[in-house]
Amino acid sequence: MAEQTTPAVSPCGAPSRGGGNGGGGGAQGEAPGLGGMLFPIAVFILVFYFLILRPQNKRKKQQETMLGGITRGDQVITVSGVFGTVREVRDDTFMLEIAEGVKIRVLKSAVQTKRTLTPGQEKD
Repeated sequence: MAEQTTPAVSPCGAPSRGGGNGGGGGAQGEAPGLGGMLFPIAVFILVFYFLILRPQNKRKKQQETMLGGITRGDQVITVSGVFGTVREVRDDTFMLEIAEGVKIRVLKSAVQTKRTLTPGQEKD
């Protein structure tokens, strides 16, 4: 009786390309090495740092510098849009005069910008 040979079949049901005995596949099905996986991750981390973290830290440092330079008499604008003149500086708050005789206490973190005076305006 003659033996019949059947072609090798991969686990997914497709015929194997390896010549019938399944041993000649070479490097076709191998997973990438550790170096091949680390490179895309490193690129992602660098992009994340330069596009998100670095600009955010730079803005935070500028904000802290601006807040540290505010003194009595400076005009500021809060994050809610309130204009005021600094009347008192404490550790973590400012006392702002927003109208004649109307004073409010705000956190330093609530001050968005220091208002620059144009020529002709006076500092109170």
